Amino acid sequence: MKVTQFVSTLALSISCAISASAFAADTIKVGVLHSLSGTMAISETTLKDTVLMMVEEQNKKGGLLGKQLEAVVVDPASNWPLFAEKTRELLTQEKVDVIFGSWTSVSRKSVLPVIEELNGLMFYPVQYEGEESSKNIFYTGAAPNQQAIPAVDYLMDELEIKRWVLAGTDYVYPRTTNKILLAYLKSKGVDEADIMVNYTPFGHSDWQSIVSDVKKFGSQGKKTAVVSTINGDANVPFYKELGNQGISSEDIPVIAFSVGEEELSGIDTKPLVGHLAAWNYFQSVESAENEAFIAQWKKFIGDDKRVTNDPMEATYIGFKMWAQAVTDAKTTDVDAVEQAMLGQTTPNLTGGIAKMNNNHHLSKPVLIGEIQDDGQLEVVWSTDSVVPGDAWSDFLPGSKDLIADWSPALKCGNFNTVTKVCSGQK
Repeated sequence: MKVTQFVSTLALSISCAISASAFAADTIKVGVLHSLSGTMAISETTLKDTVLMMVEEQNKKGGLLGKQLEAVVVDPASNWPLFAEKTRELLTQEKVDVIFGSWTSVSRKSVLPVIEELNGLMFYPVQYEGEESSKNIFYTGAAPNQQAIPAVDYLMDELEIKRWVLAGTDYVYPRTTNKILLAYLKSKGVDEADIMVNYTPFGHSDWQSIVSDVKKFGSQGKKTAVVSTINGDANVPFYKELGNQGISSEDIPVIAFSVGEEELSGIDTKPLVGHLAAWNYFQSVESAENEAFIAQWKKFIGDDKRVTNDPMEATYIGFKMWAQAVTDAKTTDVDAVEQAMLGQTTPNLTGGIAKMNNNHHLSKPVLIGEIQDDGQLEVVWSTDSVVPGDAWSDFLPGSKDLIADWSPALKCGNFNTVTKVCSGQK
């Protein structure tokens, strides 16, 4: 090959490479990591659609940094190891700038080492058990002190509950949350004999004997309640069996942490009227922000019957804050955006202000809603103001001295306030 021909070919190759690179950088890629099939699809598909709606809205405003946003959707199919594989795919092959995703804690735990290894950024929009804080994850759902603990206080103080059934799906979120609740109940003087704990697999469908055991446990002359951390589509047969066995909210009220409007839309709710759910948002909340969000959602999805729920609000808040942080940082670089996220505020959908704290958890109101016969939840109790989320529980011996603080002063997710040692990620 002649020198001139070689130089010409080389120049063309470089030009093509530069063009391809420029084209790849033409958009800001938003990864969407939610199960669209399997046991968790009942809950997660809506969150995929919520991210797509937010991307569309941001693009109508001109995108970010002069670029349009491009959603990259993958389906981990309720398969926990697949969440790790899909995260690696999004970060290394798709080169996404941020990921919105996961529902269960086991899926988040699967993602965690990959996203830390590759220095990605993820927004996790669902209530969880706490006991974690990562530089690479923002937790926009509730920590236990923003859901589980207030729910137990409500049952104890308002309904005078004396016996407790802790019923959950068999994985990390229910087990850790119930570990916290056991410690909390005992600190309140509840005898261990007045606490029943039960776990079932994902997708569990035969609830007859378990509900019968709950009914028997609640027939000992003490007011009894079920605290439910049952996840996914197992909720449908669970609630149906409650109705089948005639357990009303007057007999044994159930307060759920993983059941909202979306899950209730697939159930005949008439037998469930009066049962409860604890979240930080309900569709029934009256505020200008919520009215606009509901209208936007129904227009986007093209179905007036589709409902909104708490993890949708958590996704909405996380997306708004991420867009603000990118704008403030003038880049999508993960380290710069992570620091720009600290202290971000945006209106929540209940009429207040959400704030991202230095521990990567939000300040949120706590609401308890009562199931209505139309599948909506009417607020029966709420906190007076927002509650900052705790990454580490005050009720577990190994956690009560720990804090997370990602501000420049500490940059630690696991700082022991007694020993002054950071034993977590730095």
